[in-house]
Amino acid sequence: MPAEFENEPLTDFNNEENRRKQSEALELVRSRLGCEYDLILGTEKLKSGASFKSYNPSKKAELIGTFQSADPGQAARAVDVAAAAFEKWKRAPVQERANVLFRAAQRLRARRFEGNAWMILETGKTWPEADADTAEAIDFCEFYGREALRYAERQPLTRIKTEDNDLRYIPLGVGAVIPPWNFPCAILAGMTTASLVAGNTVVLKPSSDAPATGAFFMSILEESGMPPGVVNYVTGSGPSVGNLIVEHPGIRFIAFTGSKEVGLHINETAARPRPGQIWIKRVITEMGGKDFIILDEDADLKDALGGVISSAFGYQGQKCSACSRLIVHEKVYDSFLPMLAEKAEGIKVGPASNPSSAMGPVINEKAMQSILRYVEIGKGEGRLMTGGRPASDEGYFIEPTIIADVDPAARIAREEIFGPVLAVVKARNFDDAVRIANDSEYGLTGSVYSRNRKHIDRAKEECFVGNLYINRKCTGAMVGVHPFGGFNMSGTDSKAGGRDYLLLFTQAKAVSEKI
Repeated sequence: MPAEFENEPLTDFNNEENRRKQSEALELVRSRLGCEYDLILGTEKLKSGASFKSYNPSKKAELIGTFQSADPGQAARAVDVAAAAFEKWKRAPVQERANVLFRAAQRLRARRFEGNAWMILETGKTWPEADADTAEAIDFCEFYGREALRYAERQPLTRIKTEDNDLRYIPLGVGAVIPPWNFPCAILAGMTTASLVAGNTVVLKPSSDAPATGAFFMSILEESGMPPGVVNYVTGSGPSVGNLIVEHPGIRFIAFTGSKEVGLHINETAARPRPGQIWIKRVITEMGGKDFIILDEDADLKDALGGVISSAFGYQGQKCSACSRLIVHEKVYDSFLPMLAEKAEGIKVGPASNPSSAMGPVINEKAMQSILRYVEIGKGEGRLMTGGRPASDEGYFIEPTIIADVDPAARIAREEIFGPVLAVVKARNFDDAVRIANDSEYGLTGSVYSRNRKHIDRAKEECFVGNLYINRKCTGAMVGVHPFGGFNMSGTDSKAGGRDYLLLFTQAKAVSEKI
């Protein structure tokens, strides 16, 4: 058995040697920009009749690469290749499958700065944000490898004298894995490795905003001894390629992370059986949030300030767990807001490749325009305290934005913006704050800053979110420490990085033999 799981340490970029290594990796990746990438279907590398391009959001004219838009035949071929590989992979010993993950973790460590660099350039992650993404991918490999071994152990059952009874977890079949661009290595790695270590095979369709990072992780799996066909790399848009894969009767399950609208569409589409389909497709979704931080009247405001800034503006607010609603007790409202605005105004916005940048760009022009439209809506729904403007023409940069005096029913307090925009709501008391926090169609993360033990205990009981944090930020869930997934329209409460997660990628088979 491997040693007990421990989270991968983050890189200290105050260390000169680490800064040198990251700078060198950025130059290495820059030397590889502009290449054309193929589809990977088993042992085949294929081109398609159409393609699309990925660009650097910090420098929107800089081409990351050209990628294939799979046609319907290629999408169907990917499922067939995965189905053929499944017949052998499902019989592979669990130790063999787990070893692929353990080797992948080792390869990610060896190529850590390179992986960071792809995310810095392709998705606008600052150095620390990219490194945390890679570390989480390593954690998923290590954690799910160990989990697969645990699931393979003899399961506790009530024993009777006349039978030998066994419960075993067997794979589902071919899965569609559709990850997002905002955690292009970690979430992609997590859903993919959970699928394959359980004995399934995968059609992987990375986000069209992060296909190069997906290709990087494919190379990690190939270097780690993953047999051809176990994971198949298929690029293209969601409305075309994604739908084709989801609808295919050979797909047994779909693991998706992304918007509420797309997640609901996938759930609806997967629920309709197609000719030749003999199972109910399983859908595993994480669909976002409208996350809150509550500041109670006795909160440590200095501590809360750092947590709010990090939660609201880390990775430009482009996290499903990002704080987009700050709910402040009226007794500390007027004293806290000036501190908050001053802190936000001190955030340095710039190219993600610059180690001094604290905020990089948003992912693309469409996102930028959507965020700026919400800012205009917010100006009519509250008081703009700071930000709200583009920060540069070279990339998709937006200033950290705070809008105060927002009504809990306002659009910017209810709709997911997915950008650096924080709505501040005043609460009359703690009861009112909890009511406002729960008045949402989402239920992913939340945080409460308070030194009142009764209020803390009430929050633990009454705040309806999948991940609740007390006196700390509402982002930064760690594999094995904070199993992650939310309620309501935030998804299926999948609890990624937790001990229940592999259940979603398996089915339990009870075997009884008369003695």
